[in-house]
Amino acid sequence: MKLSAIKDLLSADVIFGEDMLDSINVETAFASDLLSDVLAYSKENALFITGLTNPQVIRTVEVLDLVGVLFVRGKVPQMETVELAKRKGIPLLRTKCIMFESCGRLFTAGVKASRIMVD
Repeated sequence: MKLSAIKDLLSADVIFGEDMLDSINVETAFASDLLSDVLAYSKENALFITGLTNPQVIRTVEVLDLVGVLFVRGKVPQMETVELAKRKGIPLLRTKCIMFESCGRLFTAGVKASRIMVD
């Protein structure tokens, strides 16, 4: 699913990266407000869904080679976060949907969970 379709599905606003939305394909996503969980369990090329708005979000996305960030609950990222995303070329979207609803809509549309299997 293209990032542009996710924008439409979740009635999301684009904070940065409008020109990239049609070129990024999202097959998996990982949702968390704990960066340690993202670092421990997410796989590369996933969309990161979060309510966190600090610059560490962008650093985590960069380290894991994720495709972008979807901020939920209408959260607005800090200006420093947006500036860092622009420098790194990481698209940012924002939806008023809560995390549970965002994940449910994406899963129903065919986006799978991005996770490393644990015992």
